[in-house]
Amino acid sequence: MKDRYILALDQGTSSSRAIVFNASGDMVSLAQKEFTQYFPGQGLVEHDPEEIWSSQCAVMEEAVLKASLNGEDIAAIGITNQRETCIVWDATDGKPVCNAIVWQDRRTADFCEGLKASGMTEMIREKTGLVPDAYFSATKIRWILQNVPGAADRAARGDLRFGTVDSWLVWKLTGGMVHVTDVSNASRTMLFNIREMKWDEDLLEIFGIPFSMLPQVRSSSEVYGHAACGSILDGVPVAGIAGDQQAALLGQMCTEPGSMKCTYGTGCFLLMNCGTSPVMSSSNLLTTVAWKIGKEVNYAVEGSVFVAGSLVQWLRDGLGIIRSSSEIEALARSVPDNGGVYFVPALTGLGAPHWDSFARGAIYGIGRGTTAAHIARAALEGIACQTMEIVDAMRRDVSVDIRQLKVDGGASRNDLLMQIQADLTGVEVVRPVVTETTAFGAACLAALAVGFWDSLDSIRSLWKSGRTFSPQATPESVRHARAAWADVVRRTMR
Repeated sequence: MKDRYILALDQGTSSSRAIVFNASGDMVSLAQKEFTQYFPGQGLVEHDPEEIWSSQCAVMEEAVLKASLNGEDIAAIGITNQRETCIVWDATDGKPVCNAIVWQDRRTADFCEGLKASGMTEMIREKTGLVPDAYFSATKIRWILQNVPGAADRAARGDLRFGTVDSWLVWKLTGGMVHVTDVSNASRTMLFNIREMKWDEDLLEIFGIPFSMLPQVRSSSEVYGHAACGSILDGVPVAGIAGDQQAALLGQMCTEPGSMKCTYGTGCFLLMNCGTSPVMSSSNLLTTVAWKIGKEVNYAVEGSVFVAGSLVQWLRDGLGIIRSSSEIEALARSVPDNGGVYFVPALTGLGAPHWDSFARGAIYGIGRGTTAAHIARAALEGIACQTMEIVDAMRRDVSVDIRQLKVDGGASRNDLLMQIQADLTGVEVVRPVVTETTAFGAACLAALAVGFWDSLDSIRSLWKSGRTFSPQATPESVRHARAAWADVVRRTMR
């Protein structure tokens, strides 16, 4: 297959992307299109599922054509996606019953607090590796069934389908013929038993969700069907699926227990491979399925930060102190330190290890001498501090000496942020030559399914280290920064 290519569809929270990879693992072309974010109320975040599809459809054709290729040149399509986002659609005509409820949405936070109060946390954690939180899909499905007129009756009759974004894309790609998800996405719904590797009947009953709504759960690397959506890719096998963070873990070649990566996207997500047996966290981290290739399942421990790159977007669009996201590094570098300003980026609550749905963003220490540059620097430090907390939690949970953190995602190109991250965690931060590791992970899964690449061993050599950031800060300055962060987080939480 030397003269053929793999197409990765990377459907993210703020944009849809498509990347063509060649047999050497190099990017041949990339196409990207942003889509509309809807904020109908405080803590509410929605997407239009049809716009997700139309934007993804447009960029997949654009990427192929930009590379001067056609469908016959594409060996397989891999999909990676924003996780937990909930879409419910009609099984007959494929029309969504309402907007997608995005993973950042907090409308079900009160219900989740009720689950905790009723003592269900440990049962849910034991079955799913997750904690009761509005982040996950189960309570979003429940909300749709209870609040969209007629939805509950239609679901009871078997007329509705649920899916995370991967399922929606496969449904649309295959002309409504295939309703599947993979184990990594299923494990993010709070409905999937990660030990038995199947939908859990007890949880379906608790959330009032009919089994008929759910997609079939498959491995992360196999041929699920073929494109049949009236595009130039019709006939190409759809052969790999993984949630974006699991795809990035694979794309960073974190295939051995103890290896870890952090993706700086809309949110910030740190995963550590924990091998073929689930490790239950004692530090409020999550246990998730990393992937299933063949018959082997790999698990990961995960810490999720809800706001990272979206904080930079807010500084641009909400506060107006930068005109483009790329300007934040120069602005933050224009001051030697944060000037005593600390920024807790809890714009949609605090994720791991705090899990406080009701916390909101706060800036502390503002004085007459505070400038936009101090706020910009404090924002970058706030992103890095959230990740630092998760690294600390992983140190407590897993008996592994953490020496290296691989990084990717848009904000990983910010050298100042990466240096701050190395200083605060005390580990080397390694950025690969190609930071599109999420898409590359999806490409790997699809390529393995069709024999484009024959094994993970053959793929490992394609990963190349770019720049390494080593800790440089003094122990005293790190202790001060850590203590100040702990103080402002305590003040932010309810």
